[in-house]
Amino acid sequence: MSAPLLSVENLQVSFRLGRQDGQLRRAQAVGRDGRGVSFAVPEHCTVALVGESGSGKTVTAMSIPRLLPDNAEPSGQVRFQGRDLLRASAAELRALRGAAIACVFQDPMSSLNPVFPIGRQIAEPLRLHLGLSRRAAWARAEQLLEEVGLPEPRRRLEAFPHELSGGQQQRVMIAMALACEPKLLIADEPTTALDVTIQRQILELLADLKQRRRMSMLFISHDLGVVGEIADEVVVMRHGLVREQGPVARIFSAPQDAYTRALLACRPRLDHNPRRLTVIDDHIAAQAPGQPASAAAADEPEAPPASAPAVRDPAAPVVLEVRGLAKSFFLREGLFGRREFKAVQDVNFQLRRGHTLGVVGESGSGKTTMGLTLLRLHEPTAGEVIFDGRNLLTLQGPERQALRRRIQVVFQNPYASLNPRFTIGQTLLEPMRIHAVGADDAEREARALALLQRVGLDGTAFGKYPHEFSGGQRQRIAIARALTLSPQVLILDEAVSALDVSVQAQVLNLLRDLQDELGLAYVFISHDLAVVRFISDEVLVMKDGRVVERAGAAELLAAPREDYTRRLLAAVPRGWTGAAA
Repeated sequence: MSAPLLSVENLQVSFRLGRQDGQLRRAQAVGRDGRGVSFAVPEHCTVALVGESGSGKTVTAMSIPRLLPDNAEPSGQVRFQGRDLLRASAAELRALRGAAIACVFQDPMSSLNPVFPIGRQIAEPLRLHLGLSRRAAWARAEQLLEEVGLPEPRRRLEAFPHELSGGQQQRVMIAMALACEPKLLIADEPTTALDVTIQRQILELLADLKQRRRMSMLFISHDLGVVGEIADEVVVMRHGLVREQGPVARIFSAPQDAYTRALLACRPRLDHNPRRLTVIDDHIAAQAPGQPASAAAADEPEAPPASAPAVRDPAAPVVLEVRGLAKSFFLREGLFGRREFKAVQDVNFQLRRGHTLGVVGESGSGKTTMGLTLLRLHEPTAGEVIFDGRNLLTLQGPERQALRRRIQVVFQNPYASLNPRFTIGQTLLEPMRIHAVGADDAEREARALALLQRVGLDGTAFGKYPHEFSGGQRQRIAIARALTLSPQVLILDEAVSALDVSVQAQVLNLLRDLQDELGLAYVFISHDLAVVRFISDEVLVMKDGRVVERAGAAELLAAPREDYTRRLLAAVPRGWTGAAA
């Protein structure tokens, strides 16, 4: 049997954190108690590294081309074509990176240089590694853009990254990675932030390129639905160690490790709607003989059957009514002309107390613009938004300010939506001071601490800064901030799309609990149809700024009337459904 293309043996990675009391502090990211991570990537094979945030999968992957920060201390062996990369010189690594080993990262906007056209960025590795002339590199860049399916490749060579959509940017990143025909492609969460149709296109593109170019791929993801469709082998990681590895069919059909079974169980599904989503720690504990799921679970009343979510009152009062909402942007064209771009057109719906309206569609469908226009973060072109008997779109000054506190928003990125210079306490107290909630700061602080407890954080969070929390914890803080003003409506714009499946389950369960407890109404914007199925009572499907279909969540997903909705459903990765069935 031939040697694998890549062999990782007993890899351990720690990070130096500086000195405290004269002692050098280290944090162990990969490996524990002398045990390291070991796996192999055979030639012409796709191996997936799977696990939650913090499991060590990205640190493991970035150890291969040695792209870790300077304070990293790797040990063990990483053999690529028989050469140990952990002991390779800087010159050897430079010759390998981009040529024999290439990477595609999660966020293309942070990977592409914003001041250079994409043609120049693709041509750079061609000139550096292959010694092509400027003209030959430019011609090859055009061929690569055509190969990855970017329309009008010649014209796109002169485009800057901000002029492309997220899916197009990711195609450019793949073209750059494939420019020198690498033997190994490392793809780190390349589809996480993309809607289902673009995600499907990228997955099919990667699979096709792997087949045609006879390359191997190390695919990093927390989404087992995606992994089930693209991988040949799966390596499941948790807390810096490998919990299980094997062929994808065996991992999905007969997982041996409790953690793997928990990962498969905690993701929302399209084919049924449980009352609550499984949380990984509770799932693992429940499988241990003689142990309760958790102290918290033991104190809760017995949950209804998985197929029986809470029934919402169909006669609940309407809290928000939208009539003929429209939003246009006007783009300069020529010296004096301008062109109208209709981002939202004639949107109508009613939202009842305690209900959730899901809004789905591809990137560019207008769903986020619609949500921001409801809040008047975009000024509308036409329409009415009736809240408490008044049209929000015509209110000015103090009236607008008073009603704004009753409709709040939670954004997609918990890393960008919290001020890094504010402690969590300052973040929660600021909106209460602006809107004069509470008699004094002592009362506001008590309210903030109670809200932190309600979203599952303790009082020690009050004096900390956002960088001290995980992504899931930051999203809980963002939800607590939205609740400081006692809103009646929350607009959740892709609020769980950046979270791994276990943290996503915790946040979705929290949103349901808060809705049941406080009677909140949600406008839940998402590209993940399984999540929308779990949280929503009614769903709007948007395309090109218009609502093309509207129905109850179960009805719409079971029997969509529109071809566009059927295409969205067909694009959903289904690798996990076979495993869980």
